[in-house]
Amino acid sequence: MRYDDKDRESSNVEDRRGQGGGRGFNFPGGRGGGGIQIPIGGGGFSLTSLLIIGALMLFMGINPLDVLLGGGGGGGQVNMPQLPRAERPATQRNPTEIPGLPGSRPNQQANAPAAQDEMKVFIGRVLADTEDVWNSIFQSFGKDYKEPKLELFSGYTRTACGAGQAQMGPFYCPLDQKVYIDLSFYEEMQRKFNVSGDFAQAYVIAHEVGHHVQTLLGISEKVQELKSRSDERTANQIQVRMELQADCLAGVWANVNDQVKNRLQPGDVEEALNAATQIGDDMIQRKMTGRVVPDAFTHGSAEQRVRWFRAGLEAGRMDVCDTFNTANL
Repeated sequence: MRYDDKDRESSNVEDRRGQGGGRGFNFPGGRGGGGIQIPIGGGGFSLTSLLIIGALMLFMGINPLDVLLGGGGGGGQVNMPQLPRAERPATQRNPTEIPGLPGSRPNQQANAPAAQDEMKVFIGRVLADTEDVWNSIFQSFGKDYKEPKLELFSGYTRTACGAGQAQMGPFYCPLDQKVYIDLSFYEEMQRKFNVSGDFAQAYVIAHEVGHHVQTLLGISEKVQELKSRSDERTANQIQVRMELQADCLAGVWANVNDQVKNRLQPGDVEEALNAATQIGDDMIQRKMTGRVVPDAFTHGSAEQRVRWFRAGLEAGRMDVCDTFNTANL
């Protein structure tokens, strides 16, 4: 991705690394907004332990990826409203069409490691790009975009959705409208899933911001309502549609952002597609347990995640991201 010192960093990045935040694991069932959710090391759990736990949960019919999301009982049918359509310009947009935002840089953390401070700057610039793009898109259909906060943490942190831990991977909490990332996730993503590159890292952030867009449009609330009166299998299927839509919205952001700011470089799209592939439910289950249980999917298969990210990327419009009213995921 093309960034330089002139590019704005978002003032909505909160750095709580090294501050702690409450021990224990209490992420709510059915109230989280979703996220990448790759089980990673740290926080007292070895990879071997995670593999064993995952295998036991799958043996008992429990999806280890779904413990963070939960489900309910009963039944429900998905009938989501269409996403508002943001008109794509006939010609390349002028950067001045994106409304300017206050550009004060966040305070530097004196004790933060240099390498992670460099990553913090990158994340701040990516978040700033999401703010500019989604402010413009929301404005195009007469709505105000409320910018989310992004919290950097190490190990664990308190959230309005319960205790967030590094093992969860990046996630979004709709109750406080914040994105949470432990930067060690990116190292684990490269080491365990062979996912690297700056645009792959940006895709992760864009996916979580996609969940924020869903919250602002009322989609997240509707999804949680449907899940709360559905059986586990149906709740998983609803959650898959939620996650695939966030992938598609990440693609929409990448398209519009590149039109306006010319961010993409050769190989960037391949990085994001590789990331979407490696974090598909089937790929993660195969790595964890050696077998694939489609009924336990909560984020979508590798093929589905790639297809929906590509749909948003190629179209650059939100209306192509209606994952709730299609029979073909």
